[in-house]
Amino acid sequence: MDRQVALNKNHIVEFLKKSPSEFTKHDIINYITENGIEMVNFMYPAADGRLKTLNFVINDLAYLETILTLGERVDGSSLFPFISAGSSDLYVMPRFRTAFVDPFAAVPTVSMLCSFFDKDGNPFGGAPEQTLAKACHAFTEVTGLVFHAMGELEFYVIAPDPATYPATDQRGYHESAPFAKFNNFRTLCMKAIAQTGGQIKYGHSEVGNFTLDGKIYEQNEIEFLPVDAADAADQLVLAKWAIRNLAAKEGLLVTFAPKITVGKAGSGLHIHIRLMNPDGTTATVENGRLSDKARRAIAGLMDTAHALTAFGNTNPTSYFRLVPHQEAPTSICWGDRNRSVLVRVPLGWTSGADMCAAANGEGATPCPDVNASIKQTFEIRSADGSADVYLLLAGIAVGLRHGLEMEADKARALADSTYVDIDIHKDKDAEKKFTFRSLPTNCAESADALGSLEDLFTAYGVFSPEMLAGQQARLRTFDTAESAAALADSELMLAMVMRHFHCG
Repeated sequence: MDRQVALNKNHIVEFLKKSPSEFTKHDIINYITENGIEMVNFMYPAADGRLKTLNFVINDLAYLETILTLGERVDGSSLFPFISAGSSDLYVMPRFRTAFVDPFAAVPTVSMLCSFFDKDGNPFGGAPEQTLAKACHAFTEVTGLVFHAMGELEFYVIAPDPATYPATDQRGYHESAPFAKFNNFRTLCMKAIAQTGGQIKYGHSEVGNFTLDGKIYEQNEIEFLPVDAADAADQLVLAKWAIRNLAAKEGLLVTFAPKITVGKAGSGLHIHIRLMNPDGTTATVENGRLSDKARRAIAGLMDTAHALTAFGNTNPTSYFRLVPHQEAPTSICWGDRNRSVLVRVPLGWTSGADMCAAANGEGATPCPDVNASIKQTFEIRSADGSADVYLLLAGIAVGLRHGLEMEADKARALADSTYVDIDIHKDKDAEKKFTFRSLPTNCAESADALGSLEDLFTAYGVFSPEMLAGQQARLRTFDTAESAAALADSELMLAMVMRHFHCG
């Protein structure tokens, strides 16, 4: 059996015994008719970053074939604010490779993510999903490489404080039960996400934990495996949908808000990047070290990082998190295994040491199909749960492409000048951080940064000028003075946090 199919938790994959990328309309119909499925859901992300749902009762086979072939009409002006009501109709067309059995539906239901099309049957360029598709296409056309990504999805679970086995404040990293209260909830989330097709790497409790007004706030993280960037975005939006649905079912509250209160860990959305060759081999590592292409791509992120906050940090509470001493970046620099920098190259499996044999004895022969270098990634750490993940990954693709398009020696020089091997938040090294540019400190600055690079983001037709203008206008609606005041006023901060509690 295909190794990508064996042990897969998606019920449709289990039944068809084929990879989702191979799903056909006939496969979907076959699964529905053979498994007592009564409904089909079309799901699609709108401008607010959340999934919307359109329900269909399966009346007969002809109707099922019709909706799978032709899709359906929706009101685009209610989904995207830049579409006028006078010409608002869009088509939504299901993507069969995203099909899954809805783990929360009251009746047996197959759900699929959809793409938007305009009145002429062309992909709707204003849709975030289509912007990412264009960004990935341009990246491959220009560089000859493929952009793989994965997210680290952090969130807080909130419930009445049981006051038993209290966790150590801000020391919840990888804590076990009973000191971690929501490990079972997280594993149920992981199961549900896997059933939707999510390729999960692992889950664990995170640093943040505290009590406030009789409630316990416990931070968790679910991290994914690197896949094609478009699939990575689909997985992240479905994961947030699954986590929220399960929380509602269990009587818990979850939030992906970037920051909840002063002095406690914020929640980020770190994006890991892997550059791949078309033949499936990695271009991130060369001779056991980070490749020249990867370093030049990082240089592109250094040059565009301030503008990427316009897609990854989209409300005022985002900038409560981007402060020193909270393992969140403030300076535009990068380094190896360094959690004080914007772009981190995490520990890789490049030593060549046989740790499996060292831990288990000589009988633990490594599997010849395991390629250690394929695990190496580099991560950009600025984004948070307010991000539109499609636009964020599209922006990252632009930044990576920019670095590889840049004159090679210039890119290498930029990479060299922004590399650090110290903790720039430590007092003894504080002067070093002032040699780097800083990330924006509020939404208005982020909008300005995006405007300064408009030509780069619109190149190759990736971002439309209208989309960029709309994103900047939205960021400028927030009160900069109120945001600054909230940094020194915990009550005002909490009020702003509650306003953006269910962001993304």
